[in-house]
Amino acid sequence: MDLVLLFTMIIASVLFVGVAMLITRWISPRTYNRFKGETYECGIPTQGSTWIHFRTGYYLFAILFLMFDIEAIFLFPWATIVQELGMKALVGVLFFLSFLILGLAYAWRKKALEWK
Repeated sequence: MDLVLLFTMIIASVLFVGVAMLITRWISPRTYNRFKGETYECGIPTQGSTWIHFRTGYYLFAILFLMFDIEAIFLFPWATIVQELGMKALVGVLFFLSFLILGLAYAWRKKALEWK
């Protein structure tokens, strides 16, 4: 019985996505002009070469920001019901935080947090 329910859910989700994509294709406006093929730059025409190199520090900084942003997202629901969860949840969150602290220590040691 559970297998039938699983296949029903898979088929329903595929159909739902497919129908939504078809409806979007049918009702979306189609305008083509030469500006659609250009690189998007906030409405300003690009000047010079678009193939410039960025420092990897920007990407690393963004990834670290996302890592700690996601940490806050995961900790908020846990903090709201911490008394109901008990000791197992506390150990789990300490395990989660220890990995994040290790990641922060690694980034600090590699000097990824220094903005030069």
